[in-house]
Amino acid sequence: MRKELPVYLFLGFLESGKTRFVQETMEDPRFDSGKRTLLLVCEEGEEEFNPARFAFKGVTIKYLSDKSEFNPENLAKLEDETRAGRVVIEYNGMWTMQEFYEGLPENWILYQCLMTADGTTALTYARDNAMRSLFLDKIAPSELIVFNRAEKVDNDEARQELHKLVRQVSRKCDIAYEFADGSVTYDDIPDPLPFDMSADVIGIGDEDFGIWFLDCQENPQKYEGRKIRFLAQVYRPLRMGTDSFVAGRFAMTCCAADIQFVGYPCSWSASGKLQNRQWVTVTARVQIKNHSVYKGKKGPVLTGLSVEPAQKPQEDVVTFS
Repeated sequence: MRKELPVYLFLGFLESGKTRFVQETMEDPRFDSGKRTLLLVCEEGEEEFNPARFAFKGVTIKYLSDKSEFNPENLAKLEDETRAGRVVIEYNGMWTMQEFYEGLPENWILYQCLMTADGTTALTYARDNAMRSLFLDKIAPSELIVFNRAEKVDNDEARQELHKLVRQVSRKCDIAYEFADGSVTYDDIPDPLPFDMSADVIGIGDEDFGIWFLDCQENPQKYEGRKIRFLAQVYRPLRMGTDSFVAGRFAMTCCAADIQFVGYPCSWSASGKLQNRQWVTVTARVQIKNHSVYKGKKGPVLTGLSVEPAQKPQEDVVTFS
């Protein structure tokens, strides 16, 4: 069995400052793990790497010029050739995260994900449906997004718009703004939850399902043992049997093409009587434990206390903001 290989992922569109971000990271002695490093470059821009300035030795740079090269067999081969102990990836901004996950060997584990964005084009991309979809796709897994050339978005209106953009897909991603003089400021716009966390049974408003879903996904321990009530649709995969179902909603990140069903597994003895897409009001207790949908990891699992028939809401598709 192959040893787990930590992956440090850098995301962003062409000319977003991604290469410079990686270069500065590699110049930082604190990033030296003592292991051989495989640096995969999936997109060549105007800037080039300067290995002579890296703070440590044992770095091999490999360029992937075509998306077809980003596949488990080829990446495993590169791992063997370089005897890498970790991987740094500068990912192509036009390739999707689904393609990224499908391309990784099983032993490559995403350890950290950072994103850069150009402040001079960020709002243009955010307002264009095609680019917005790719933008949100990269924000979702990121722990931090840095808007460089931030002079172009140094006003309240622009900051609010970018804040809302990020929060559509992530409530955990930190937001930073880097200016030409090297100074950095951080987004401090508050994100209060729109439901009462102190209630005995936390009631999730129909329009707030997406926010709760993200918050529960990113901060599951906050909901451990808590009772929750929300409006949901039923999804019953055959593999779940007759004693459980997925309670969720169809959610949209940026446009109709991105609508997908999201929800959590819910144990309920009478699940066999429920119909797919039936509307129900679910009252359940949240537990954080192993479930097959999490593929060996722990995640939010609901234990149904009551599942009652409900009416379809006026807006049946939710958003994450």
